[in-house]
Amino acid sequence: MSELEMLAERLGRELLSRGELLATAESCTGGGVAQTVTAISGSSAWFERGFVTYSNEAKTEMLGVPAALIATHGAVAETTARAMAEGALARSRAHWAVAVTGIAGPAGGTPAKPVGMVCFAWARRDGPCEALTCQFAGSRAEIREQAVRLALSGTLKRAMAATLTA
Repeated sequence: MSELEMLAERLGRELLSRGELLATAESCTGGGVAQTVTAISGSSAWFERGFVTYSNEAKTEMLGVPAALIATHGAVAETTARAMAEGALARSRAHWAVAVTGIAGPAGGTPAKPVGMVCFAWARRDGPCEALTCQFAGSRAEIREQAVRLALSGTLKRAMAATLTA
């Protein structure tokens, strides 16, 4: 089992212990978070669905991200990641959603949004939505792998914190 799969398995145990479900909303990872989660036997008990919204139109059509928000802030922005996570919750039965949007490269970067910039959001139904921007280095595959790792570890961290405060 890979390191990422072990992380997904830990997340699954945490969510399963609470009877909670996860949804993913992914852009630059292209479904990598959902793929890692579904590599775990029994994940259907805690993984509700995944949205791969690579284009701006998909973000708007599938997740309800306002086109005006993307026009103002761009696809790679914490505000967009938040809207993606909130849209995944609104369009699923999940208790938790994680969203990932970024620039995996090697092309597509700008001085303001360089290759390796990835925005994340974690939302909890009837709870907070948190966002984070990270700058990763490496090849396209390495950036995507780092993003999947942070998406999973960030979800696990928040789910465990919610358990402690429950």
